[in-house]
Amino acid sequence: MHRQTLIFDADDTLWENNRLFERVIDDFITWIEHPTLDRAEIRRIMNDVEAANVVAHGYGTEVFLRSLADCFERLRERPAGPGERQAIDELARALVHHEVELMPGVTDTLADLGRRHELLLLTKGTLDEQQRKIDASGLAGHFRSIHIVPEKDVRQYRLLAERERLTVDDTWMIGNSPKSDILPAREAGMGAVFIPSEHTWALEEAVLDPDDGRTIRLKRFTELRDLF
Repeated sequence: MHRQTLIFDADDTLWENNRLFERVIDDFITWIEHPTLDRAEIRRIMNDVEAANVVAHGYGTEVFLRSLADCFERLRERPAGPGERQAIDELARALVHHEVELMPGVTDTLADLGRRHELLLLTKGTLDEQQRKIDASGLAGHFRSIHIVPEKDVRQYRLLAERERLTVDDTWMIGNSPKSDILPAREAGMGAVFIPSEHTWALEEAVLDPDDGRTIRLKRFTELRDLF
């Protein structure tokens, strides 16, 4: 296969991410002990709060903490007090201090692909937080360039293609999010490789066209070595 450009998502593609957030949400729901709502109903409220805060404030741990506090206020019909805010912060401590846990086979797969293709990294979120995870991962050296953006939409993919002088027919986006990785990349004319994660954030889900020949589905990251 001739040399191509492979753009990689980071969170939940190269390393675990949303699984940690899900653990905190489960702990939060247990902690808040609502007298009338069950866990599923509380989770639906949390999803609504997160969706609104993403639009207003973007992504990242700080926005997630805001969402927990806002969810508390909606459920209890009052703001969280100092002790309750401290308890919420303690629930999410692992998000701030955790070490990056790479997906199986990521390092060897990137090293192999990098001998045949150009590799780029495209991740969304706050600059400092995403850069910290990239540094902790030890993967930065595999990529020709790294791009941290506030949102991954078709405009960002087109800007990236222009900035990096990419030929979209020879460019593939690889990730776990239908909403951020697959659909906008396809709209920008790139191919896409969808590697589902059981921990993909609910707000990143979207329906993919099963008949789209330029969207390839894989089960594991290591299968990229056979594809490219």
